[in-house]
Amino acid sequence: MKLLLTSAGISNPSIRNALVELLGKSIAEANALFVPTAIYGIAGGAEISRKVICGSLGDPFCDLGWKSLGVLELTALPSIKQELWVPMLRETDALLVGGGDCQYLCYWMQQSGLADLLPSLLSKMVYVGLSAGSMIMTRFGTTYGNHILPAESDKALGLVDFALHPHLDYELFPENSLANLEKLAATIPVPSYAIDDQTAIKVTDGTIEVISEGHWKLFSPE
Repeated sequence: MKLLLTSAGISNPSIRNALVELLGKSIAEANALFVPTAIYGIAGGAEISRKVICGSLGDPFCDLGWKSLGVLELTALPSIKQELWVPMLRETDALLVGGGDCQYLCYWMQQSGLADLLPSLLSKMVYVGLSAGSMIMTRFGTTYGNHILPAESDKALGLVDFALHPHLDYELFPENSLANLEKLAATIPVPSYAIDDQTAIKVTDGTIEVISEGHWKLFSPE
């Protein structure tokens, strides 16, 4: 399993180097698919998705100079024959999963069949998450509630046995202060990583490494 779970994208050289190491090749030689689905669960999602793809919002993610970049919209997949998109996934070097609403993203990962495919795909493909796209792989997810999904819908896939809290001390998200995230982590029965936008978690076959040019904090359950 090869994961790069970021708070805000490929925000500094250390995170970029970690991505290249996971890919085993340069970004210019790698094919990527971008999953925007989670973004539609927040206000202005369509415009935000456009900006992420164009590289006019936040840190580099889609606009890293990939050999090729496609868009994979999960809500469309249940109505499409799998032979049209599963082979494409199997040939992809990096799956870029954008931020937004964890619950909405998790639901459509499950409904599309991607959640079932991920364990086999991740033996070769690198999963690169951004914010909610990172959180969904852990044991803890959130929701903005801008959807009509059943309340009991999963908020995360639990493929790694920790929680992730991105955007630590980000000025536009005052609720993400270290003190608040410490209180939240105390309610979660697994280790919690609080990471700022200059930090990512690299997971390679169960080995966890923090990649950071910023600050972060690990909270362990009592």
